[in-house]
Amino acid sequence: MLIYLLIINAVGFSVMLYDKYLAKNNLWRIPEKSLFGIAVFGGSLGCLLGMYAARHKTKHKSFTLGIPAILLTQMFLLWHFCYK
Repeated sequence: MLIYLLIINAVGFSVMLYDKYLAKNNLWRIPEKSLFGIAVFGGSLGCLLGMYAARHKTKHKSFTLGIPAILLTQMFLLWHFCYK
């Protein structure tokens, strides 16, 4: 499980940086659904760090509120299943 989380968060971080590159070069972009999908499947921390490292999607309320909300939900669920 830990290896999966490391990989999916590395993917989330990388995809945010790559989408910023695509945006700056007016190339075909990664759909927002895909970015949120990576976050939902465990890459929320990587996506959040990538967002702020690349200053990408930081003016979009859906991302500045949605990604942290997904991360907090995942942290709560992890706590709930591990310690309850």
